[in-house]
Amino acid sequence: MTAASIDALHVYPVKGCRGLSPERIDAAVTGFATDGLGDREWMVIDSQAQFVTQREFPRLALVEVSTARDTLTLAASGLSPLLIPLARAPRPAKEVRVWRSAVRGFDEGDDAAEWLSRALDAPVRLVRFDRTKPRRCNSDFVGAIGAHTLFADGYPVLVIGLASLTDLNARLAASGFPEVPMNRFRPNLVLAGLDPYAEDYVDTIEAGDVVLQCVKPCTRCQVTTTDQATAHVGVEPLRTLAGYRMNERFGDVTFGMNAIVVAGAGSPLTRGGEARVAFRF
Repeated sequence: MTAASIDALHVYPVKGCRGLSPERIDAAVTGFATDGLGDREWMVIDSQAQFVTQREFPRLALVEVSTARDTLTLAASGLSPLLIPLARAPRPAKEVRVWRSAVRGFDEGDDAAEWLSRALDAPVRLVRFDRTKPRRCNSDFVGAIGAHTLFADGYPVLVIGLASLTDLNARLAASGFPEVPMNRFRPNLVLAGLDPYAEDYVDTIEAGDVVLQCVKPCTRCQVTTTDQATAHVGVEPLRTLAGYRMNERFGDVTFGMNAIVVAGAGSPLTRGGEARVAFRF
């Protein structure tokens, strides 16, 4: 085991929108949660019930998410905040799609749809994951463990080492480009104390009663080129990453590792806490 520490924790209740960075989160089989809000528990869909993210609408990066008094609040410049009660009467679920996955979601209603449509200047709706119909992760990578997730692209937790970002930023600086913050990569768990890209070889991460297993490298897309503070889309850091982080197996750039919760569901993780890391080699 190698000693590391938890540098940051992040939860993104609404897929594509800004996240929360609490001091403490609760681990669940479906990913991290804070104040009862699961990671990627809500999702924006188009008129064909297909998921949309910052790939299609970079302005999602400007939608702030918060929670108070059993209410999910979305905020964006020029709009009054949208308040969504977390406890609602049962309503019909409908089929929505995340990549090739057909899953079920509860529509949050016309007020939410109108608000988001104004924020994005496109006809969209907001849905909440139907937890009565679990969405299983790809068994090619998680085996028979039975891992499942909500509206995440494919896996419940994304892990990145802080040193990996430091190395990337050094490469950007050497080429005359500005540094990028960690939020370009939207991780759930940031680990300090590892060598650059050591997470590529991590098997398990133990923190308190929680055990995570890394199962697949995370392939990266154009969202990494979107400034999360302005929604401006550029070319970096994806261009620089393509020069040294192409993964032959997946045919794409990878940065970070997807992980699943294999023990300790319901237990907390705390920023600054110790993490014990086991490697595959």
